[in-house]
Amino acid sequence: MTAEAPYRDLAESAWRWVLDQVRWQDGPWIPEEAGGADVPDIPLERDGIYVGVGGLAHVLTEIRLSRPWTAEEQTLADAIVERVSGGIAASTDCTYFDGLVSGIGVLTALGATAPAGAAVGRLLELARPDGWPQTLLGPPTYLPGARFNDLTLGAAGVLLGGLWARRHGVEGACELSEHAAQVLLAEAEHLPTGTNWPFVAKRFRPEAEGTQMPNLSHGVAGVSAAVALAAAELDRPDLAAAAQSGAEHLVGLGVTDGRGFVVPRYIPSDATDEDEFTFTWCHGAAGTSLLFLALDQAGIEEVRGVPPLTWHQRSLHSVRTSGLPERLHPGFWDNDGRCCGTAGVGDVFLDSWQRSGDQEDLDFAVRLADALVERAFVDGPHAYWRFVEHRAPEPLLQPRVGWMQGAAGIAAYLFRTERVLADGSKAESVPRMETWFALPPSAVAQAGAEPAVSGSAAPHFGGGQERGGAGPVG
Repeated sequence: MTAEAPYRDLAESAWRWVLDQVRWQDGPWIPEEAGGADVPDIPLERDGIYVGVGGLAHVLTEIRLSRPWTAEEQTLADAIVERVSGGIAASTDCTYFDGLVSGIGVLTALGATAPAGAAVGRLLELARPDGWPQTLLGPPTYLPGARFNDLTLGAAGVLLGGLWARRHGVEGACELSEHAAQVLLAEAEHLPTGTNWPFVAKRFRPEAEGTQMPNLSHGVAGVSAAVALAAAELDRPDLAAAAQSGAEHLVGLGVTDGRGFVVPRYIPSDATDEDEFTFTWCHGAAGTSLLFLALDQAGIEEVRGVPPLTWHQRSLHSVRTSGLPERLHPGFWDNDGRCCGTAGVGDVFLDSWQRSGDQEDLDFAVRLADALVERAFVDGPHAYWRFVEHRAPEPLLQPRVGWMQGAAGIAAYLFRTERVLADGSKAESVPRMETWFALPPSAVAQAGAEPAVSGSAAPHFGGGQERGGAGPVG
């Protein structure tokens, strides 16, 4: 690495390593992890953003803001579009992480709005009055026909995907968004503390009470965020009121002393041997901070007497003062990925700095990037990261490849960090369906500004405008 471009050089090395992991069988795929003795199998969710090749589309959009694509990268982009669009008609996975909602994000990122429209149409075909079928969980934990409410696997994720497709002018997206919003209104639990959306509604649980995960990925924070965005996009005051009530319930679950705000990752909090609080995108204050930006987008003026942007700032204060990225004790900050670790938190802080200009946010984002530089394993032209499982005899995990839990997502963060430091607060940044509202308009890169699909590898499409670590899914 050079002293002039430490993040860019490391990002290029990590991306080179990711590209060298790409395999080809009925299109491209990547292993979930690399470095072991066994030849990896094709992941079941090979096309999604979590561990699949779809996540590489988001890295490619970051790279295109730093430099032109190589011929190899253009070929990969074409093949991702062909592979993801080709699976839409038969897909029954409706999730943000791996299914049709993931496909909307991947295809719009690469300018392929026509097949994104097919994904919207497929979601409308699969829709039921009470939501979307799922095959991930069932008896004995949940009753047959259980529906997910959450952002990453359930109806809130479908709502997010519908709104994102609507912003790209995709036919059917408004109908999809309206249906998902109505499903969530029907599933709301009205409590004295406000509105709650559990991961799975109580009627689908053999036991009335179960463990809740109230933060962004699987809980009321993520659902309320999606509902707030729908209120803004669809001009629905009833959705704004529901989102505000959900945020009031969430605040009642959290710790609000001092200048911070954090919500336990599990309720009841003694459900696992993990720390009660984390600070990640998926289950912690970094991701939950996005709820309050969505509320501000919807014009909500207060949550329990406090402006949403103040709750957002309090959430970020808790992250900055938590001790991360240091590994303070076994099990604390053992992950450097986007979903559960350093890169995902860093992106939240870059968004915040570009929006507010608070120097503390930029300083912290750079500190996180420096930690990624220090923790990288550099092997000739390659770089990757090995996360930690402190309960295992060999605590270093094999290096992971993809967007949410691997080198691909980390590389994207380092590309962005270098660009922001070079170009300042107005540096172009990639809007994605889960974060577009966190960016100021001056920093939003125009998707589809140049065609992403070319040549004969795929048809021409017009330009468009926590499974992870040692813990549970998300």
